[in-house]
Amino acid sequence: MSNRLPTADEAILLLEKIGCSNRVIRHCEAVAKLALGLAEKCASNGLRVDKELTNIGALLHDIGRSKTHGVHHVAVGAEIARSLNMHPSVVAIIERHVGGGITADEASELGWESKSYMPETIEEKIVAYADKLIQDAEVVPIEKTIRNLRRRLGPNHPALERVTKLHEEITRLCR
Repeated sequence: MSNRLPTADEAILLLEKIGCSNRVIRHCEAVAKLALGLAEKCASNGLRVDKELTNIGALLHDIGRSKTHGVHHVAVGAEIARSLNMHPSVVAIIERHVGGGITADEASELGWESKSYMPETIEEKIVAYADKLIQDAEVVPIEKTIRNLRRRLGPNHPALERVTKLHEEITRLCR
């Protein structure tokens, strides 16, 4: 694969080839559909957003789930993407989509490279947010996502505040 963005069809074929389950692929397609809709709304509100990058990044955001389903799918996915010489912007979406992001300190605790895994660009934020609104392949309210995170991570986990802030930002910009 070259450093160019793959097409949507190429991205789906890659997910299949790399070993993602049909369930993961359906999830990625649902995230991409929602993310593209958000990107189009952002663009209609005057924001500069790369809709193609948003779509492809959303399709590939869970490529690491071909190897693991825990939080480490982020680091694994980024390594897979780098090994395939994917565009750096796609790698960044893969690295920064989990929760509301992961700080450098949290990354170190996970045994990852000590750097920020927080979504920075509008495309990264849209994909991270869309991922929080898709459970399996169905759209769910943000409140359900936050309840599930609170139950899994505990009532004071910093991811809760990050997801809430991401929700507020994307809602303000893209609704």
